[in-house]
This record gives sequence, structure tokens and C-alpha cells, in this order.
Amino acid sequence: MTLPFCNVALPVPLRTTFTYAVPESLQGTVQPGSRVLVPFRKKAMVGVVVELTDRAPQETKIREITRVLDFAPALTPKLIELAHWIAGYYLAPVGEVFRAMLPPVTEVKARRQIILTEAGREAAGSLSGGELSHGLTAGEVVFLTKLKEKKGTILFGPAAKLGIDTSALLRLQRRGLIEIRETVEGRKRRTQRVIAWKGGAVAATDESPTKKEKDNAETERTQSNRRERIRELLETERGPLPLPQLLKLAQVTRAFVERMLRDGLLESWEEPIDPAEDPFDVGYSPPAHELNAEQESALKAIRARFELGEFGVQLLHGVTGSGKTEVYLRAVQETLARGKTALVLVPEIALTLWIGRQCRSWFGAHFEGVAVLHSGLSDVERAREWWRVRNGEARVVVGTRSAVFAPLENAGLIIVDEEQENSFKQEETPRYHGRDVAIVRAKMEGALALLGSATPSMETYHHAREGKYELLTLASRVADRSLASVEIVDLREDFQQTHKTSPISTALHAGIQECLANGTQALVLINRRGYSWSVLCRSCGASVQCVNCSISMTHHKQRNRLECHYCGSMQQIPKVCPKCQSKYVYFFGEGSEHLEERLREEFPGARIARLDRDTARTKRQYQEMLGAFAGGALDVLVGTQMLAKGHDFQRVTLVGVVSADSSLSMPDFRAAERTFQLLTQVAGRAGRGDLKGRVLIQTFYPEHYSIQDAVKQDYTAFFERELHFRRMMAYPPFTALANVIVRDTSLEKAIRWSRQLSEYFSPHDDKGVRILGPATAPLARLKKEHRFQFLLKSPKRSVLTKLLGGAMAYCEAKEIPETAVLVDVDPLNLL
Repeated sequence: MTLPFCNVALPVPLRTTFTYAVPESLQGTVQPGSRVLVPFRKKAMVGVVVELTDRAPQETKIREITRVLDFAPALTPKLIELAHWIAGYYLAPVGEVFRAMLPPVTEVKARRQIILTEAGREAAGSLSGGELSHGLTAGEVVFLTKLKEKKGTILFGPAAKLGIDTSALLRLQRRGLIEIRETVEGRKRRTQRVIAWKGGAVAATDESPTKKEKDNAETERTQSNRRERIRELLETERGPLPLPQLLKLAQVTRAFVERMLRDGLLESWEEPIDPAEDPFDVGYSPPAHELNAEQESALKAIRARFELGEFGVQLLHGVTGSGKTEVYLRAVQETLARGKTALVLVPEIALTLWIGRQCRSWFGAHFEGVAVLHSGLSDVERAREWWRVRNGEARVVVGTRSAVFAPLENAGLIIVDEEQENSFKQEETPRYHGRDVAIVRAKMEGALALLGSATPSMETYHHAREGKYELLTLASRVADRSLASVEIVDLREDFQQTHKTSPISTALHAGIQECLANGTQALVLINRRGYSWSVLCRSCGASVQCVNCSISMTHHKQRNRLECHYCGSMQQIPKVCPKCQSKYVYFFGEGSEHLEERLREEFPGARIARLDRDTARTKRQYQEMLGAFAGGALDVLVGTQMLAKGHDFQRVTLVGVVSADSSLSMPDFRAAERTFQLLTQVAGRAGRGDLKGRVLIQTFYPEHYSIQDAVKQDYTAFFERELHFRRMMAYPPFTALANVIVRDTSLEKAIRWSRQLSEYFSPHDDKGVRILGPATAPLARLKKEHRFQFLLKSPKRSVLTKLLGGAMAYCEAKEIPETAVLVDVDPLNLL
């Protein structure tokens, strides 16, 4: 039966759907999951059909759908179910959830193809002379026969000329006789040639040397050394590389590489380049294809879970450099062999390119089943990749947080690498956590969720210890490489000896000097960008504040201005104090720009560069700098926490951490956990090759347990201490947490609404929920909005969810705008 109405979710901050009439001309084409263009107020909007219905709201004028954008539903039934779960769990408008799930609506040409399935071919083959069978009409019989004659594929437009209407096509599709696919057409994609090591002994090449080479043994040795250098780059140090990058690093000619390709030592494939992409590699080493005993044991446990064929969560807890990526790739291989699909989530865009290359290198140069999804792609490319996945052309998806919504069907494995990373948490509506959504999706799909980290989040490791997740452990590095030695530099003692306040301690200076003498490399981490943290007046003590936020402006010397790192506003550097007009203006604290300047002064002959958001505003700049460092063109690289994750630099023997304890002063119960994770991760960047590594941690607070345990790289000891603190203070993982912010540009309204919301919360305090607030938020003003905060804690999540749902209904009854109340469930940031 054809239903005349449908409920549509629209990307507006309203927790409801809207009912529209389906015009007769669109009957049969509107299905749950389809995108539709509808009138909303005085404009047209794109929404998602949630369900078809035969009822409409009473006493309301029902408007009609204008157009159906997708012939085949864009979203699968399981993704629609997942969207409703997110909307309920995170109290987000369902329309906003669907907007996060869907590809960009691009003004590019979309092409619809009708493809004859195997069942359709069999049906067409058994029909002759217009004979009716299989319950088909005469027109459908003729269409299938003609479609078979056209090699089983035809564009949607010309199909009408074969005498078949839309409703008949939908009937054939439902019966599995045809498929209707959407593809996005844009400009022709640029590609780059990527080279990988294929295998075999270098000495076994069949290269035919010239007469001159035969006469010159020295030249032959040179050729052999070049081949060996290429093997080291592609197999040990860097992994598959774009051809221009390989030529530059190996210092060989294109003809030399072509000969090695012909001899079977190398293989190549064409890889698309989006404008957001770049042909420069970012310096990650490929996995070793030999598994050690711990990796083999982990893979055996993963296979056992596959054999069960049911949902499960496993935590792969491996120290830095333990070969987790190798286990991931083997698990993906097992998944594909079982006829299922796989999803790999990574915390950074740069890692998607590398993982995609590893998949192509692992599964074969001509393996086209890998799709990459992240926000760095252009709208056209994102839409194209998204529809490749939806049409079943890609069986492996690699991406960042939003790739958890990739329209894969028959998913068997969902991997979340570095699951503890804050980047998996969305800071705008819908405020979902990519890791948790991945686990829920795996449960809906009956798939395995594999979480990986060297420093798991407290919640994840607690679940593993309690038996909710299965714990797999990689306790040692691959090839029996030792962990880097970690030393504490007490800056209090350093000051007593030198009587100087410098971001570079005596020990760090000596360590860098030793690296330069030995021809190795050093990483120096400082987790603040800019030149100085703030500008203070020595007379009255006032600091220069942002006009939009209650935060000090950061001094950027190279740009000669002050900037707010929250809202982006800029000011000129004041010559006198804005408050008391004193001329004694003082720049306080050191950032990455200041540290780079000091290093250049102390080591004038060294090749030094800085990597932060100021120097790497584009992905090209980011990859070029990391590529230069990995290729040995730099001696010292200074940077923020961008350097702490995932990078594998073979010649780094020293890592220095400046102001290691700065995050401990933040008003956040996760401060110790974040400090430990950052120090452990950055310590893992040293000694990843054959050279031993050393880490120097500079701090004014060496006694803190997060620093002490990071020095020992003892995650279990830190976990036990931090767990005791969390239990005493009733913080996660022992309670469910929600952060409620009331905000408005008018201070009076923000206070009034906070008081009203407090009237609702107060009767529930200490009745299964602990309510703290209202209080001024740590960031009292942000982007011109005044902010007041409630913090809700409950040992039972169901009680907390019910209370928050009631609060939203209360706000609606009191006419408090939905945009004025920000609800963050399981928050990672309490500022």
C-alpha cells in the first residue's frame, strides 16, 4: 500500500520531525533514508525521510515534498537506527544527527545507473518470446531482455525509452533483479603514482648493465647501493611513497626506478589526489610483515571472536612501537576473507592517507576497495567517496571521526586507533564520541569493535579490567627494541644552578648538542603555540583580555599581534597598559614560537623548524615539514602536541618536553590522565629505529604521580592511582557525567534562564543524581556569550538520561531557546 505522508528530519535545532505529503508523481520513490527537498518556512531545505505514514497532524496545513534527491535511499536502515540512538543518548536534534551522517549536498552532476544483477540475468535468460514468468509483467520482461542485450548496464535517463516507468523499476529493485546506483561526477581527479617494495633480494635483479657499467665495478656497487637505499625507504623506513618523493629521498633517476619496476622488485599504482591532499608523505614506517609471539596471540584472539560471529569489543593495549598497525591490517584481511567489510577510524587526517596506502600495499597494488573519508576532502570528493561506499564499490573505509557513519553494509570489523584521543569527541551538535558510536554501531551490525592504544582512556581500560571488553596486550616493541629511557629535569634545581629562566634546561641543551654531533635528530615539544602566553602590566597587574572571551590574548611575535585562540579575534600589541596607561608592559610565558627563537640562538648552525597551527595552516605545509624531517633535511623539530601522535621517525634519538606539567593546572578532573597520555605518547617517538632513544621531561612538579608513572612508562600503576582518585571524587568511570551550559550574549537572560533551570534541577539533587551549579563556567564568556554551568553526576546512566530529557521539556515549556542550553553527555572538556 502506498502511504500518502512521510515524516522528515530537518537540520534545525528542534527535537522533532515534520510531516509532509507525498505528491502522486513521487509515490513509490520516497523511502525511509531518502534525502528530499522540502519547503520549510520561507526557504527550501534538504531533509531525510524517517518513516512513511498514513496519518497527518490534525488542524495543520500539510505541505508537499518538492523533490526526491536519491532514487536509492542514501541511508541504510541500520544507520537510521543509529541516528535515533545518538539523538536519544546525546539529546541532539535528530535532523542535526542526519546532517552529520550525510555527504555534502554538492551542486555537481549526479549519475544514476541501472545494473542487471545475477538474479536478473538468470530471469532474463529464462524468458523468451515475451513469455511471462517469475510474476513479471510483459513490460518488465522486455526491459530485462533489452538490459541484458546492453551488457547489463544502462543510464537511468535512457531507461524510460525502453518503455518502463519508475514504479516498475522499484519493483524490479525490490525483487533483487536490478540495482540502481548513484555516482557523483565532478572534475577529473588528479592522480599520483605511488611506488611500493614488492619483494625479492636486491642482488637478484635481472638488470642489464651497459658496457660502461660492466667495465666499471665501482659503478656497479653504486647501483647496488641505490637499490638497497630504495628497499630501505620503501620497506623499513617510510612505506609506499609517491614517485617524486622517492626520487628525491633516494636520489635516483626516474629511469632507474622504471628498471626496478620491470625487474619485479617494485610495484606501483595510481592514487587520486584531492586539492586537500598532497603528494608528500608524512614519515610513517610500514609494518614489518613478520608477527612476533604477542602479535600472533592477539590475532588468534581476534580470529576466535570472528568465529563466534557475534558482537564483541576488544582492547588492543600495546606500548608505543609494538606493531598494533600490523595486527589491524591482518584483522582487516581476515574480515575481507569472510566476505564482510571493515571500517578503520584514526584520530588525524594525516593518518588516513598512510593507512590507505598500507591497505593498497598489503592487499595488492590494484586493490580499489579502499575509500577515504575526512573533512579535509573537498565536498565533491567526499560525496564521491561516500557514494562509492554506499554502492558497495569500497569494502574498506579509512577515516576520521565522521567516517563512523560510512554507509558500509555487512560490516564485520570496526577499528578505533588511539581510542583515547580527544579528537574523537565532536564539540558541536551533535556532541557524539566517535569511539562510543563505533561500539554501538558494531553492536547493531553484529561486528567486532577493536580499540587500540598505548594509553587507553580510563573508561575503556576499566571496562577491560571488569570483563566488559576483552583485553589483548602487546607489552614489548617489535624486533625487541627497547623503550626509550626517560629522565626528569627538575627546573627548580636547574634554576638554582644557572640562575636563569630559560625554556631550555642545561640537560636539554647538552642532549641537543650531542644529537647534532652524532648526526641524529631531536624533537622538542611545548604544548602552547605563539610567542608568549599573555601580556601583563607590571604596574597594575592587569592582562590584555579578548573582547569576546574571558581569556588572555596570546602574543604572536612573527605576526606582530595578539590573538585569541578560542574565537580568533586579533588586536594590535599595546604600547601602554589599556587599564592604567603604564608603559611597563610585560610579555609572560613561552610558546612554541619563543622556543624556536631560543633554539636558533643557542644552536646557530642547526637546521631548526617549528610545527604548529601557525606554521602548518594547510595539509600541504604539514606534510612538507614532516616529510622534510623524516627525510633528514632538519636536525631539530619544535612543535605542539601535533608531534606526539603516531609519527615514526627512525633517526630521532632525543625528545625534550618543555613545561610538561602545564596541563596539570587546568580545572579539569582529567588533567592527570591527559598529562600522562601526552608524555607517554611523545616518549614513544624516540628510539623507534635501531638507535636508542632518550626522553627529557622538564617540570616544576616532578613529584606528581602522572609524571612519575610516565617516566616509568607504567600504565597500570598510573591507572590504579588515578582510579582511586576517580572513585573518591565520584567521576567516570564510576559515574555518568553531563555538562549543561546556559549561554547568551545578554548576561541578564543567561542568569534568568540559569535560575529557571535550577528550579527544575534542585528537587532532584541527591536523589540518584548529584547536581553542581549553577556556577559561572571556567570560561565565563566565550565568543561574546556569557556562560553558566551545571555539572550532573549519577551512578546510573538511565537516571541521568531521564533527568536531562525532562530538563529539555522544561526549557521548552518555559520558552527557553533550545540554542541557549548546551547539553554535553560524557564531556571531555569542562571549560
